[in-house]
Amino acid sequence: MNDPATLPARVEQRLHWTRACLADETVLLERASVDAGMRSYWRARGRAGTHVVMDSPPGLEDVRPWLQMRSLLAGHGLRVPRVLAEATDAGFLLLEDLGGPTLAKVIDTHTADAWFDRAITQLLLLQRIDVPEGFGHFGPALLQRDAGLFDEWFLQRHLGIVLEAGDAARLHTVQQHLMHNALGQAQVLTHRDFMPRNLMPVADGPAVLDFQDLVRGPIAYDPVSLFKDAFLSWPLPRVDEWLARYHARARQAGLPVPALEDFQRDADWLGIQRHLKCLGIFSRLRYRDGKGHYLDDAPRFIGYLDEVLPRYPVLEGLRHLLDTHIRPAMADLAPQEQAQ
Repeated sequence: MNDPATLPARVEQRLHWTRACLADETVLLERASVDAGMRSYWRARGRAGTHVVMDSPPGLEDVRPWLQMRSLLAGHGLRVPRVLAEATDAGFLLLEDLGGPTLAKVIDTHTADAWFDRAITQLLLLQRIDVPEGFGHFGPALLQRDAGLFDEWFLQRHLGIVLEAGDAARLHTVQQHLMHNALGQAQVLTHRDFMPRNLMPVADGPAVLDFQDLVRGPIAYDPVSLFKDAFLSWPLPRVDEWLARYHARARQAGLPVPALEDFQRDADWLGIQRHLKCLGIFSRLRYRDGKGHYLDDAPRFIGYLDEVLPRYPVLEGLRHLLDTHIRPAMADLAPQEQAQ
């Protein structure tokens, strides 16, 4: 799929709008980042310093949900980007420049404790917000869709695996366990992508990004997303320690977390559900949207599964699938992947 942000008419429209907003004909735009959708971000450099332009092409991305969610979060004390100008019909926003690298690029083994403590502070503020009427729900339909992504895009499209009846039944049983667990958890406002790549390391933050898809969802989803990132891995004992730290602070904040042992299971199981979903989404990004680099992290998700599945014999069907189908297929595909 062609990138709509690079079409000549869009390039000219974006630059003209930005220069008009800043009253500066010297402004130049350079690409700052892209995301998995059709939004793109551009750093504007001019006489007034630097700003960021969010470009959400009409008909492909609607900027209004982002603005609605931003207003909700800012109103409850979260650090989110400041909006300096907007043209919703055209799909442009002028934002403050929060700097270059995301938290994923600056966090390391020495600074992780401090940064995650600050990220937990932002997350607790988010989870304490009463979910407004009309919000989406991380319910059976969404969970079923996520499960289908793994089968259709990762197993079938990427690995060429079509499961026979017995293996399909085992996978379905595992997915039903994961779904029932998710639906049985306390439901709170949920970001669904609360990870270091969507956090900016600013002094009064971290600032939270990519929040336009907020829903009502299970309380353990965002914590496990933070510590078991799609692009950044940590040793399992450290992840368990951070989950326990979040749990203690959530209890202190009055959030409805269960006993620590139950919360640990809930986080592990939601992590498994999320890793399977990411494998499906990243495969779809490659084969449907032409964004192949996302699948470079597929081994990370397999590693996450290998870490926690031995804790839960009831999920043995997924371990069996990994050993008998997925790992051999990935090994067969590896030479082709390396050649690309």
